[in-house]
Amino acid sequence: MAILPSSFFLSLSQRKFIYPSSIFSYSTQIRFHLGFQTMNSTSKSQPNSVASSTVYQVPGLGPHEMDGIAEKTFERYSSKTVKRNGKGISIVWFRNDLRVLDNESLFMAWVSSEAILPVYCIDPRLFGSTYYFGFPKTGAVRAQFIIECLADLKKNLMKMGLDLLIQHGKPEDILPSLAKAFGAHTVYAHRETCSEELQVERLVTRRLRTVVLSPPQGNSTSSSSTKNPKLELIWGSTMYHLDDLPFSVSSLPDVYTQFRKSVEARSSIRVCIRLPKALGPPPSVDDWGHIPSIEQLGLHSEKATKGMRFLGGETAALSRVTEYFWKKDLLKIYKETRNGMLGPDYSTKFSPWLASGSLSPRFIYEEVKRFEKERQANDSTYWVLFELIWRDYFRFLSIKYGNSLFHLGGPRKVEQGWLQDRKLFESWRNGSTGYPLIDANMKELSATGFMSNRGRQIVCSFLVRDMGVDWRMGAEWFETCLLDYDPCSNYGNWTYGAGVGNDPREDRYFSIPKQAQTYDPEGEYVAYWLPELLALPKDKRNFPGKSYIEQVVPLKFGNANRQHNQSMARRTKFGGRQSGAQRR
Repeated sequence: MAILPSSFFLSLSQRKFIYPSSIFSYSTQIRFHLGFQTMNSTSKSQPNSVASSTVYQVPGLGPHEMDGIAEKTFERYSSKTVKRNGKGISIVWFRNDLRVLDNESLFMAWVSSEAILPVYCIDPRLFGSTYYFGFPKTGAVRAQFIIECLADLKKNLMKMGLDLLIQHGKPEDILPSLAKAFGAHTVYAHRETCSEELQVERLVTRRLRTVVLSPPQGNSTSSSSTKNPKLELIWGSTMYHLDDLPFSVSSLPDVYTQFRKSVEARSSIRVCIRLPKALGPPPSVDDWGHIPSIEQLGLHSEKATKGMRFLGGETAALSRVTEYFWKKDLLKIYKETRNGMLGPDYSTKFSPWLASGSLSPRFIYEEVKRFEKERQANDSTYWVLFELIWRDYFRFLSIKYGNSLFHLGGPRKVEQGWLQDRKLFESWRNGSTGYPLIDANMKELSATGFMSNRGRQIVCSFLVRDMGVDWRMGAEWFETCLLDYDPCSNYGNWTYGAGVGNDPREDRYFSIPKQAQTYDPEGEYVAYWLPELLALPKDKRNFPGKSYIEQVVPLKFGNANRQHNQSMARRTKFGGRQSGAQRR
């Protein structure tokens, strides 16, 4: 086996990341908020007081308990019968699939080789700028979450006899060099669907073709035996497999309900992949590299003061499923609570781990079915799967419509005048619009990297309907901030919210007064994030009049301070549940 010299590895200190400046004066430095308190697993779904400064860890379990949950889950999903029949070395290129459980690229690499080299590339392009408006492509909140995902992946791989090679640079530079150094015959990775990611796949494939592998000892050295390593891409990001759809992607229905009914009636969900308990040993490596700190990525951190603090990694993901489904028994009431905005338990909160690939949607499906068998099946248990089908739908739509998801007119090429008003946008971004429900949601996003599904619909509608601001500005800001950002769900949702999506019937307006009255009737949520409203009577917190800052624009329909509610929207699905926003 090849031993890669330590001089091959570029240390982090030798790398300089350049972050392009925004076309706007990016005055608000994105900061990641560290420090938290563990929330007791029996806590209620909302903080006890809107004035509370507690930071709620998600999941609200201790490290020892989470390690135990992960260990038991890996045991349940291990296989003693799977056989290995490959030769040589293969590479597993981890991307947005930062997990061991139900990771088919990891499984295929193990089956097809004698040794596997797991690799993660810290690509400087992920820390560049968004395409149109130059916001940071990855904010510090999500960067810290990814750091934690990598640390947990490395820990879990080591328990299985492997390790995780951390490299800083572009995959198209790193992977061919590794393939040559180790004589790896194949690079296995999960397939992506959007243009930036597809371009990286093309570059990796092109560069691998230039690598000539030495033939095994004893084999002829003639040109007929010369081989190049190949990139093997595997579909593994959705609950329903791409190959199992009852239609081609080009014929994908433009209406979600048609898609959902078709796959539910005519497709089945594949079972999770089972891995053996031991996957090692890996090839001999001098230096496995180091997971960077947030500061080494050129970002800044400061202590959190309130809101939710998500723990990154597969261990935390599996623990959250256990906590929400089994310990707190909340799955059975999910449909009734999912439109909440305050606290950790009104919804599953699976989306950050789904976006990073730390959690398999097929595993969630199997846990839902186990819950239905062992405890209860009802509308709430089904509704979690309903939301996962939405997530699948946006992923498949990104294949059908390509870059039109990122264009101003969207898939339908809608022509509409949009403002790119810096002052209006920054009032929205900074949570200073004069509308408490908007401002509270935007402050939560900046502080925690998360926003409820309901909140995402409301702030989107306000930006594009009431302000008339270019929807892509909102989408790119979500890309910066969201823990659960993925381009398919984020841009799919923003095109829907802006009325330029593939389904014209999803063109809806959200009335702030109606939304406030329905989902925050006592002003608990807005007072939690805007403590200056706490002293007001509960029925005035969302409608404070001159007791709050001046409103930057009038509402298109209704007057917030008179609590009109002329127009109520059908909800647009923001996220995979809660999935966020990337360019093109």
